[in-house]
Amino acid sequence: MKSIALKIINKHGLHARPAVKFVQIASRFISSITICKNDKCVDAKNILKVLSLGIDYGDTIILRIDGDDEDKALNQLVHLLQVVLPDEDK
Repeated sequence: MKSIALKIINKHGLHARPAVKFVQIASRFISSITICKNDKCVDAKNILKVLSLGIDYGDTIILRIDGDDEDKALNQLVHLLQVVLPDEDK
């Protein structure tokens, strides 16, 4: 099992389009992927559950990944959250 804490740097947080992209990437993996904010953890492959966390700019989240492809999943999701997600207003 892999676990990492990340600070959200996208000024729109993990809402709408960024959340959809996150869930699309998470769904490519066979590993179980959970995203947590505060004490609430949800399935990272479910868009409604991810949106229910209300992840905003500056929030710290925890990703927990468990499975055969956990290293690859962790690398891609961290990269997505820290580098790739564009601002929605562009």
